Amino acid sequence: MPLPAPPRPTIPARPRARWVVGLFFGLLGMLGVALHRDYGVGWDEQLDRLNGIINAKYVALKLAPELARRQPTFAEIPDMSENQDVDHGVFFQLPLVVLEKVIGAEDSRDVYFLRHLTIWLTCVAGTYALYRLAARYLGSWRWGLVVAAALVLSPRLFAESFYNYKDLVFLGFFTFGVGTLTRWLRRPTWPNAALHALAVGAAIDVRTMGVLLIGLTVGFAGLEGWFRVEVRRRLGLTLALFFGLTWAVVVAGWPYLWENPVGNFLSAFLSFSRYRAHMLTVYFGQEISVQRLPWHYALVWLLITTPLPYSVLFATGVGAVIRQALRQPRAWLASATGRTDLLLLAWFFGPLAAIVLLHSVIYDGWRHLYFIYPAFLLLAARGLLVAGRYVRNTSRLGVRRLGYVGAGLLLVGVGHTALRMILDHPYQNMYYSFLPGSMAGRLFERDYWGLSGREGVEWILRQDSGATVPVATEAVTSLMLHNAQLLLPPAERARLRMVPVAQARYFLTTYRWHPEAYSDSIGRLVYCRRVNGITILSVYRRPGR
Repeated sequence: MPLPAPPRPTIPARPRARWVVGLFFGLLGMLGVALHRDYGVGWDEQLDRLNGIINAKYVALKLAPELARRQPTFAEIPDMSENQDVDHGVFFQLPLVVLEKVIGAEDSRDVYFLRHLTIWLTCVAGTYALYRLAARYLGSWRWGLVVAAALVLSPRLFAESFYNYKDLVFLGFFTFGVGTLTRWLRRPTWPNAALHALAVGAAIDVRTMGVLLIGLTVGFAGLEGWFRVEVRRRLGLTLALFFGLTWAVVVAGWPYLWENPVGNFLSAFLSFSRYRAHMLTVYFGQEISVQRLPWHYALVWLLITTPLPYSVLFATGVGAVIRQALRQPRAWLASATGRTDLLLLAWFFGPLAAIVLLHSVIYDGWRHLYFIYPAFLLLAARGLLVAGRYVRNTSRLGVRRLGYVGAGLLLVGVGHTALRMILDHPYQNMYYSFLPGSMAGRLFERDYWGLSGREGVEWILRQDSGATVPVATEAVTSLMLHNAQLLLPPAERARLRMVPVAQARYFLTTYRWHPEAYSDSIGRLVYCRRVNGITILSVYRRPGR
């Protein structure tokens, strides 16, 4: 059947609609307030914060050098030339450092709780951007809420919305950029072009992968001008403003670029092709270099960590869109709906294809591609819309019954996902959609963020009342243990001693880069944490200690 074109968008105008949408996002904000203290400090959080601090020092020296030098910690902060993360923009990290000072957060416990709440609220704003985009695309504020709810009910992304400063924040910024793009394409006015430039510049300053938005902008501006002659001239003029303002935002929001904008930007952009080149990852039970990942790595990770009903609906939506495109390609592209369909296909499949063709380095699952997930959900909602209309309009009793069975399975699947999120809290990052836990634990990475280290350290300190408690882990994952103690109360933190294995009373592991079991010589197992059958944390009492 032909793919139904959605009606004109109905972003809430009635009081009831506004009330429902406001309640939904208000509850999301409150949920973050209730849960943000439950998560540990992720692998990169200290490094991300240090990047923000170094940039804050650099900005302060440029704007108020005498005041900056009078700060107590000034001499302890590395200079920009010593910053190992200059290729990471600080559009999000720099304001977080300023917020810490404004709030007066000094102890590491207060600092990271504040940061976790802030990233959650930022992700809620990104979810709202997706809601707006979905409501316009699918023609209903109700459908917009369905897509927003699907994002919230995506277990891994839910958990990472508290501590993944790069990928989840970038997802929201990229989604906002696509939203401003569709707005500008519909009405290519100067204000819309300026808003889109601000969105794209900010996205690039969060992750340089935001340059993909420039490619989408140029490509779909050309397509829009081809089919809408009346706006062709205005598109060209406002596109010139977009380029200039975008570059100004990128440079202004990324202090590393100030002294050499073009050269430093190119250096930062090219650095990602060799980033983490030495790292190993577990994939189908084998430790392999991130330089030699098979082409299907990201696709497999996306499939096994995304709720199965979403994947089925995504395939349905893509199939329906492609069928319509093949039946009447010109008419499909001539319609605003068809061009938006193509935009979503490019948003999702373009980065995946680039990863495969360019052999780009990715690791820790598909987190570097999280920003394509909103397109995945929008196309999945398109599939649900098409399937629902087909079942309602058909006169074939067998098809209707099959549709009701499918609807029931969908509800059961979503309900099971929600239940898993509750039972696995705060380790929703260990969610695998259809693989048994024992199999997933053997074949793929476990707690690669190292979050469970916090639980291990807290358990040890509750059981051991010693004035000092010596704890060790593998040398390669010592940062995990250091991160784990950052959320301890100061008195408990003072009791913890991080020592070599030979001097330790306890040995703690989260199995990062050590997926196999430990020998008896390491000690006696006294505590472990399993999530849906996957062991992510073990604590051993050292012999003779």
